[in-house]
Parts: sequence; C-alpha cells; structure tokens
Amino acid sequence: MTTIWVDADATPKAVREIICRAASRTETMAQFVANHHIPLPPSPFLSTIQVEAGFDVADNLIAQQAQPGDLVISQDIPLAAEVIEKGVAAINNRGETYTPENIRQRLNMRDFMDTLRSSGIQSGGPAPFSDKDKQTFANALDRWLARQRS
Repeated sequence: MTTIWVDADATPKAVREIICRAASRTETMAQFVANHHIPLPPSPFLSTIQVEAGFDVADNLIAQQAQPGDLVISQDIPLAAEVIEKGVAAINNRGETYTPENIRQRLNMRDFMDTLRSSGIQSGGPAPFSDKDKQTFANALDRWLARQRS
C-alpha cells in the first residue's frame, strides 16, 4: 500500500486540507509528521506522527520510513533529494515535482542562497502562497494519485 508522507511542520492549512480530502477520497494512507499537534479530520486514512522538537527530526523519520511507490510532500530540498535516491516521488507545497534531473540544481541554488543569507545579504523569502499555488498543488497530487491507480 502506498503512503503519502507529509512534512507537516510548514505545510499550509490549504495544502493539508487538499491532502486530507484526496487521501480519504482515494483511500490512500497519509501520514502527517510534525513536532507539534496537527489537527486532522477523522478518517481511517489520515494519521499524525508527532516527533520531538529538533533539527530535521521529522525529515529523518520520513526519509527512513518512505518506500518506493510512496509520495513525500515537503519544502525541504535535502529531504526530497534523499527520498528521490530511494525511488520515492516528491513534490513541494506549490505542486512542483522534484526529480532526479532537477534536484541537484535545486540543492545548489538552496546552498547558494544560504551562503548569501549567512553573509548578510537579504534575499527575501518565497512569494506568498496563492490560489494558483493551491490549484497547482492539487493538480500535482491528483496526477500522482491517478498514476497509483493505473
């Protein structure tokens, strides 16, 4: 059985709601991993794993537990890189798919931006989460779920 693993600490509520509806509708298990309580609607297909607070604790659990055929939803590029190496699909909260072809470039850009920030250069953050992002995410999740059924 495939599982959707959600790096839930920074997942927008709108994305969480989309995942909950889709998982329940398709009877796909969704595990929300976070270091705090994540409220979910009642469903046998939705569960939370609350981990202790700490750097990468949720990411490490997801990386250990995710199996080929599963989906990881995370903004964390190093986590995405790790699960892709295991044959696990990965998308971010805006519906962008991480692939073996694009993950190295994204890691390099992340490291470059981190270096800029640590040297005091203000790079700004990501754009606010929009309705278009929500729709793009919903479409990417639906495409992945449809591939699981075929």
